[in-house]
Amino acid sequence: MGAEEGFVASVVGTPVKRIEDQRLLRGKGEYVDDLHPEGLLHAAILRSTVAHGRIVSINVKAALAMPGVRGVFTGEDIARDSGGSVPIVSLRLAPLPELEPFGQPVIANGKVRCVGEPLAVVVADTAGLAEDALEAIEVEIESLPVVPDRKASATNEILLFENLGRNSPITYTAAKGDAAAAFARAPYTRKESFRVQRHSAVCMEPRGVLAVWDGAATKMTVSGAAKVPFAGRRILARHMDLPEECVDLIESDVGGGFGVRGEFYCEDFLIPFVARKLNRPVKWIEDRRENLLTSNHSREIDIDIEIACEKDGTIVGLRGHAWVDAGAYLRTSAAIPPRNVAQFLSGPYKIANIHVDSSVMLTNKNPIGTYRGPGRFEGDFFRERLVDMAAKDLGIDRVEMRRRNLPTDADMPYPLATLNFPEKKEELDSGDYNITLDRCLAEIKWAEKAPLQGKPDADGRYHGLGIGCFIEGGAAGPRENARMVVDPDGYVSVFVGSTSIGQGLVTVSVQIASDALGVSMDRIRFYHGSTTYLKEGFGSFHSRSVVMGGSAILDAAKNLKAAIRKAAAARLNCAESDVTVGAGLAASQGARTIPLADLAKDGLSVEGTFANHHHTYAYGSAAAHVTVDPRTGRVELLEYVTVEDVGRIINPLTTNGQAVGAVVQGLGGTMMEHLQYDEHGQFLTGSLADYLLPTATDFPNIRAIVLENSPSPNNPLGTKGAGEGGIVPVGGVIANAVANALSSLKAEPRELPLSPPKIWALIQQPSA
Repeated sequence: MGAEEGFVASVVGTPVKRIEDQRLLRGKGEYVDDLHPEGLLHAAILRSTVAHGRIVSINVKAALAMPGVRGVFTGEDIARDSGGSVPIVSLRLAPLPELEPFGQPVIANGKVRCVGEPLAVVVADTAGLAEDALEAIEVEIESLPVVPDRKASATNEILLFENLGRNSPITYTAAKGDAAAAFARAPYTRKESFRVQRHSAVCMEPRGVLAVWDGAATKMTVSGAAKVPFAGRRILARHMDLPEECVDLIESDVGGGFGVRGEFYCEDFLIPFVARKLNRPVKWIEDRRENLLTSNHSREIDIDIEIACEKDGTIVGLRGHAWVDAGAYLRTSAAIPPRNVAQFLSGPYKIANIHVDSSVMLTNKNPIGTYRGPGRFEGDFFRERLVDMAAKDLGIDRVEMRRRNLPTDADMPYPLATLNFPEKKEELDSGDYNITLDRCLAEIKWAEKAPLQGKPDADGRYHGLGIGCFIEGGAAGPRENARMVVDPDGYVSVFVGSTSIGQGLVTVSVQIASDALGVSMDRIRFYHGSTTYLKEGFGSFHSRSVVMGGSAILDAAKNLKAAIRKAAAARLNCAESDVTVGAGLAASQGARTIPLADLAKDGLSVEGTFANHHHTYAYGSAAAHVTVDPRTGRVELLEYVTVEDVGRIINPLTTNGQAVGAVVQGLGGTMMEHLQYDEHGQFLTGSLADYLLPTATDFPNIRAIVLENSPSPNNPLGTKGAGEGGIVPVGGVIANAVANALSSLKAEPRELPLSPPKIWALIQQPSA
């Protein structure tokens, strides 16, 4: 097939080093805090120290009188300028009318519902002056009783929203088959309770917003956008009563995203609002305490879960009820973790009968959102722990039990449970799942290490092996767009709606464009994310940037070749069908050839779109070898292996890097990270001295193997999302390894994190 006829791989599939890194390694990156427009002012935000209360008064007179302070704005000020009410940060993903009343005001007005909620914005000549002025603001808040956890929330004795009459906005249900009948007739059932702690992504670079208002042009330009700039523009324009074309969100370099960075937060309205009021550029940069306290939290879910099996280990039913601690409000992506934990609790296994309820519970904590593998990390911990327990009860090898329940090519597409609000059906798209299980067992030398299980070594540490299987959903629709322009020098500029959040977007996208166009990578200029580049874009989330954005690049490349044929045919006075587009996009008809640089004078510019509602499903298995010291509770990871089939691989280097990085994040969430509150709703982990993160030396022996045996049938690249799979199984795999190590002590981990104090306590009071 010729280059002009479609996608032919020559660069795709090769381990090209990341081309975006050279600029960053040389200190040439441009993050939002590197931007200093003329006349810049700085903002600081006064936040509530009360978890639940009614605002009696906020006195800003002393702060306004301080030298260098240019303005102080409260909820009353913003309501007055916003038609009488404070704008709401509502849901971006999976919105429902019944959830809208639980959205977060961009600034507290009348009531506070969590520590850290904005009370006032100070704008001053320097960041230091703005911070100092916060101390001069006098706030009186009448404290109300606190809802500290989901169990207190369920009583509805204390309501966060008194007018709504309940603390649980919604219960999602995912169902398939007849779970009740399956459990009634199954010869074996087991019910357990598990819990995952509150934690989230802690990006190296905190959030930041720079807003510049041009009143003469009626233009608001906001720098610091990430993840979903077009969605952010839409929300901001609506709240500021501006047409969308009067708002631009500019994507700067970003020090990490992971689902948390780039959603629309209160500050994404507050800073543009004060910039317009003062007619001056205003910048706000989040400090680490604000980052830990107010960026989206995630993961805090507990569940009652039950499995039903035949005596041979065939799983015939799965049911349960999960409770998701959503914090004080439902904002942006908060609906996704509770939806996902319900719909994907069955993971990669063939289970005919499923019924899972997932209740969203409000508490006086910071709101939740998505964090890499939302709902799937938690669900895998719940399910994989239960599968190990069931296998032990049934006297079946735990690997063999998994093997008996994994789908093969003949089962595809395989339907998962259907979600009810709104109805959402999903199905696994392709693959023989036993292949990754067998490869994983071979890589970690499972059979060779099997004699070590549950045995102490010379130092008294018990050895354990853990195994788990998983799926990774990707390619959220509805579409993505790309644009290609032939520059006067014969280079091609490629613009996409996907955003770069550290995942290697530039490299893999240029690889795709290079092959699709038949030009070398160094002849392509690549631009991404900002709302100035395209009419419409959707961004990078749900492992979609390559599947959706890459497929849009293919469509744009096809359209560019068609435009070249048309332009060349006019020049050569021949039919378009007589023109061949060859290497370097040169157009030929017989012996006559027109170089691309000559055709550039015709102003060649095209757009491409890929629309799709069918998700991709990468799949895999992971295994771990740990030791546990019963004297201290310390868990040491000796080896971790993950094997995942991601469909067609665009770049093995970036794919492998994504997998290893995801595993490390998963290990942090499994063994150390914990965002904690006390019974009064006070935040206890406000610094990196209190919130432990993994370092490079903590987990040195991690290996990731990525396969491409089963391309996705749902996109022309055949690729699947590959950015989240590594994190999904970690909690279940490590917990299974710890349980295996402590089998002689009858200690069964049922909650995360697996920190030394918790493991030690588990050993002292083992489960029956």
